[in-house]
Amino acid sequence: MIEDYRSLAVFVAIADTGSLSAAGRRLKLSTSVISHHLSRLEERQGVTLFFRSTRSMSLTPEGQIALDPARRMVAAGEEALDAIHAGNEEPVGALHVAMPAFGEHSKLHQALWGFAKLHRMVAISLQCSDVPTDLVKDGFDLAIRLGTLRSSSLKSRRIADFERLLVASPDYLSAHTPIAVPYDLEAHDFISVTQIPSMMTMERNDQSVSITPANIRIEVNTVNAAKAAVLAGLGIWHLPRSVIEQEISQGRLVRVLPDWTLPTLGIYAVWPDIGPQKALTRRLIDHLVAHRSDLML
Repeated sequence: MIEDYRSLAVFVAIADTGSLSAAGRRLKLSTSVISHHLSRLEERQGVTLFFRSTRSMSLTPEGQIALDPARRMVAAGEEALDAIHAGNEEPVGALHVAMPAFGEHSKLHQALWGFAKLHRMVAISLQCSDVPTDLVKDGFDLAIRLGTLRSSSLKSRRIADFERLLVASPDYLSAHTPIAVPYDLEAHDFISVTQIPSMMTMERNDQSVSITPANIRIEVNTVNAAKAAVLAGLGIWHLPRSVIEQEISQGRLVRVLPDWTLPTLGIYAVWPDIGPQKALTRRLIDHLVAHRSDLML
């Protein structure tokens, strides 16, 4: 019976993630062990639960019938474990978290390290990337994302805000035509981050101007790389204030059009909508919200 429950949990993980290897990453089991549990479940029940191809797995009619009850079983087990730990003053468990890659000493990272210090019985697996990951497929409990969230099946909570500054190096500015109004930006070189839209909206008092840079000199896929390119004098770009405060104070970067601002964006905690939220995930979100003022980027 216990083996059947374990195999059903593996079945749910495969259905949620779409592959044996992804289910293995979520459950921290080898692909061969995942395959063994699935095969054993199918053999014992005398059914095929997945259509298999070299690239994907999809549920058979029998698999579709079994999925919701199996998912409820897994959810009930997680709820029971949460209830057990709820009576403990010190939380115990593991969290798989995704965060932006820039700034090992950023306030976001420091808030996570603060949570880890407070709760020494909680193990944290952290993946840092500026490219959004598939939370369900890769088995993440929580991700921190910046900007404007796209519509998705993920649940989310806005935990803080961050401010961006449009900056360039002194060398770049001295070698190019002066920038007095937003439309002057159209003649200048820009850095671009792949997953961030190039169009910018500049605001001042009741004025609002949208600019789409025409001269993308350098395109990168991380905020750290964009910052390095701006420091190298290759163009202009907007970066979170906390990432560049030191460079501005040292004169290595200069604000462009300091009388104009970019809209404030959100910092979001997002998590998969595939069952009851883990108590540990809720506790981490509550910790981040409690330190909201410290997270302002």
